Amino acid sequence: MEARIVIDLGTATPPYEQVKTQIASLIAVGELHTGARLPTIRSLAGDLGVAAGTVARAYKELEAVGLVTSNRRQGTVVSGYRQAPAESETEPPAPEVLAAVDQLLDAGEQAGLDAKALHSLLQGRLSQRATHTWSGQTRRPGADK
Repeated sequence: MEARIVIDLGTATPPYEQVKTQIASLIAVGELHTGARLPTIRSLAGDLGVAAGTVARAYKELEAVGLVTSNRRQGTVVSGYRQAPAESETEPPAPEVLAAVDQLLDAGEQAGLDAKALHSLLQGRLSQRATHTWSGQTRRPGADK
């Protein structure tokens, strides 16, 4: 897996959650395709400087939602991206979503933010939105004013 995963120890988000979220994002944007092999738990843990249990938990949670499968012979392999649990087709996000992500990255770079800062900022905003989720619908703070 050539894609970079960054662990930010300065955030309140646990490292296993950061690993899980970043791998799920790489699958969602098509950086990791169905059938791609993920690094071994020990290898990724060593590269990231975290305990093997941290990566093992991330992989286990990714497997629980159907994004990866693990077995002794093949290791951990990407199953695909699912927009809903019942949907079985692998579809990358719409081009306009990828374009919006690219605009965000460009704006962050112009503001002088590095990849780690951009990642932390995005992860923080996603966490804020998650706290405002109710019945599967995201409610933005101040949206009902």
